Amino acid sequence: MAESSTFFTASPQWHGLIITYFFVGGLAGGCYALAVLLDLLGPLADRPLARLGYYVAFPAVVVSGLVLTVDLGRPERFWHMLIQSHTYRPMLKLYSPMSLGSWALLAFGGFTLLSFLAALADAGHLRWSWLRRLRPPGALGTSVSVVGGMLGVFIASYTGVLLAVTNRPIWSDTWLLGLNFLISAASTSAALLILLGRRRYDSPGLAALERFDMTALALEIVAIIAMIVSLGSVARVWLSVWGLALALVLVLGIAIPLVMQWRSRSVHGEPRGAAVAALLVLIGGLAFRAVIVLSSNAIHPVWRG
Repeated sequence: MAESSTFFTASPQWHGLIITYFFVGGLAGGCYALAVLLDLLGPLADRPLARLGYYVAFPAVVVSGLVLTVDLGRPERFWHMLIQSHTYRPMLKLYSPMSLGSWALLAFGGFTLLSFLAALADAGHLRWSWLRRLRPPGALGTSVSVVGGMLGVFIASYTGVLLAVTNRPIWSDTWLLGLNFLISAASTSAALLILLGRRRYDSPGLAALERFDMTALALEIVAIIAMIVSLGSVARVWLSVWGLALALVLVLGIAIPLVMQWRSRSVHGEPRGAAVAALLVLIGGLAFRAVIVLSSNAIHPVWRG
């Protein structure tokens, strides 16, 4: 196990704020991408449900950006991630996931703002009716949604890639973290929209989201197992309390909600079960990120003698 070079590096000591950033950022990207799919592929009756996705995405981006800024040692220097301090030119390092992620988060924030305002105008909450053109089916609205949706998918997955290029046990010992974070963001985002929209909307989109979430949860089980297998002997670091926590995430946060969602769709009159399942998925998604981050933090570096 100690043959991996990751065991000779110190931990960046990321804790609650970064875990929150990973989780909320995943919800922002996932909810926006799902809203775009509902807008582009769903019937007109799904537009209110799609608006809900935009309503969630923009505040979530703001919160995730604030959390990331607060976590910096010097929060007032957050702009150094984007602008060179001496030349004041844009600083984009294409080889750095952190630099790419900072710019993607900024760009995605702009698109979520546009779609947020368009959704408010579409619902009649803003007087500027021209903002509605920023939503499909028009050419401008479709362009905004497609580009914003691609950025949302990137935001939902890049945090896993960021961990993978950080030379620490577990994180750098598997190439599947980005995929796991993407699938988790998809399942938790669908669960959140189901939880928030179940009592408000009666549209085909809700049933589609439930089917989507069931598929995402099934894929999530496969992806986590594949990640554990890909770690090889490094997976033995989870033979501890963190391994128990990961097992609880698999059972309580993924497998049981999957069964509950299947029952709620198969047996009429169980809306409460679907709501509980969605809540468990959200808790499981947050717990999964906490296990990934904290279990690596708990491993002390093996100093070469």
